[in-house]
Amino acid sequence: MEDNIVVWVLFGVISWSAVFILVRSVLPKRSFDFCNRLVSTVHVFLAVILSCLSVQDWRCPLCPLVSPPTTSQVVLEILQKRAMAVTLSYLIYDFICCLFDTQISIDNLIHHIVSIIGLGAALVYRMCGLVMVTTLCLTEMSSPFLHLREILKELGYRDTNLNFSADLSFAVIFTFGRIVLGPFVPYVTLTTDNPLLIKSDSHKLRTGGLVIVVGSWSSVLWW
Repeated sequence: MEDNIVVWVLFGVISWSAVFILVRSVLPKRSFDFCNRLVSTVHVFLAVILSCLSVQDWRCPLCPLVSPPTTSQVVLEILQKRAMAVTLSYLIYDFICCLFDTQISIDNLIHHIVSIIGLGAALVYRMCGLVMVTTLCLTEMSSPFLHLREILKELGYRDTNLNFSADLSFAVIFTFGRIVLGPFVPYVTLTTDNPLLIKSDSHKLRTGGLVIVVGSWSSVLWW
């Protein structure tokens, strides 16, 4: 992993932690989860914006997976690295937060570990930039409503039309982004004529991981 990426990740972990401490100090009467979800919401918007800026052509977000490097592609690669570094640093921060929560969720910890390994491997091997940022867009675009529904409950809006709207928005966007569009990511990755997909065992493992994740999205939605 390049030194500047390591700096980005370390700076990100410190920054997310500082934002959480700031939120806790401003809202001392709110729960640990409430404050952490506010930080998570900030990450969602930042990650999605950086990911969207990293896409070269929205008519085919995963294109070109293989092509001679150009100046624009070099700039996009830098944006992709920053988007992944921001999310990697957030995941490390959130993993630590999970350890201090009132109830430790093992499946959530496993999710964080797998995601940290996947993003870390992509940054180390300098692979899958477009795949990763596209996956970030698809997986994170429903997250604001996920956090909103829980924030509204703590604010006293449980069982209201506003909370129902947040639940419905989350379910629709989650289903569309992860279940309808999600399988397209590993499909394109597996069917693209890219020698690295054949020669790199680590890349195969990450691609296989994407397939497993896509396959489990349906059960996760209703779990």
